Amino acid sequence: MHVPDGFINAPVSAAAGVVAAGAVAVSLRGARRELDERTAPLAGLVAAFIFAVQMLNFPVAAGTSGHLLGGALAAILVGPYTGVLCVSVVLLMQGVLFADGGLTALGVNITDMAITTTVVAYLVFRGLVKLLPRGRRSITVASFVAALLSVPAAALVFTLFYAVGGTTDVSLAKVTTAMVGVHVLIGIGEAVITALTVGAVVAVRPDLVYGARGLTAPLKLRVGGELVDAPAAAPAPATSGGSHRKLWITGLVTSLVLAGFVSFYASANPDGLEKVAHDKGLDRKTEEHASADSPLADYGVRDVTNARLSGGLAGVIGVGVTVVAGSAVFWALRRRRTSDAASTEVPAKDPVA
Repeated sequence: MHVPDGFINAPVSAAAGVVAAGAVAVSLRGARRELDERTAPLAGLVAAFIFAVQMLNFPVAAGTSGHLLGGALAAILVGPYTGVLCVSVVLLMQGVLFADGGLTALGVNITDMAITTTVVAYLVFRGLVKLLPRGRRSITVASFVAALLSVPAAALVFTLFYAVGGTTDVSLAKVTTAMVGVHVLIGIGEAVITALTVGAVVAVRPDLVYGARGLTAPLKLRVGGELVDAPAAAPAPATSGGSHRKLWITGLVTSLVLAGFVSFYASANPDGLEKVAHDKGLDRKTEEHASADSPLADYGVRDVTNARLSGGLAGVIGVGVTVVAGSAVFWALRRRRTSDAASTEVPAKDPVA
């Protein structure tokens, strides 16, 4: 659903940029409360994983494909504020390096794909986990529904942008019907990917899943014929984290394999927005991307003639750049939180003689 330059006029794109900048600023402050020494590296990995999976377009219907937006996945794994930043980092890397999503439309894309999906998904997720029984299965179910609803919500926000600042004269009713219809189908794929990923991480390290904190059912023991809560296990020291490192390495390797190898087999059909834009004429005023001459434009490496190798190298480079950029941002936020906490500590008074 990457909006290119020329779909939305300059004033609305600029206003969306202001909204996106404000949301990112708020998220930078909020993420400091969500991140700790264990989850900061995970946030960078989540950004890289979203980048990789977004390369895997899956067929939907009638010559259309879809791909993960990632807001729901990021919000549930690392928190809503950090989730907005994760998707924003991905969109920035895609726009600057790969000419995917217009640079003047970056504010529109962040508002649509990062803010809308994250906020809608997390609100739905939190509402559902309060209603469902406590347990890992409920977290997976809530993740599925939250991700499913976040995608058509993003489609509706795009139609709102189009209604206010669209550069072509196409019936709003037609655009809305087409966008929501196809993105409901894409939302099913988003929901499956999100639920499987969240379920896998919860099964291994539930303590690292932001949305699962305090929600998993306690272990029960039968004592004297009655079920009682088992004593809580002592938390693992933050500095040991052998399984934490294993999870991070596994996630990074998975991202590299998906972007570097599996992406070659992704659907070549246009995604939902591209298909609607072509069918309805929204793309008549599309502008050339400012990064069209990038050596990585269109997810290929310039001068590498083998399509499989070119796409694979571009995917690996994208994952590497995204994980480095994301990790740098989140570690900086974590260090800022630590320094702020230290500066607010009140020094102990000297004992009176």
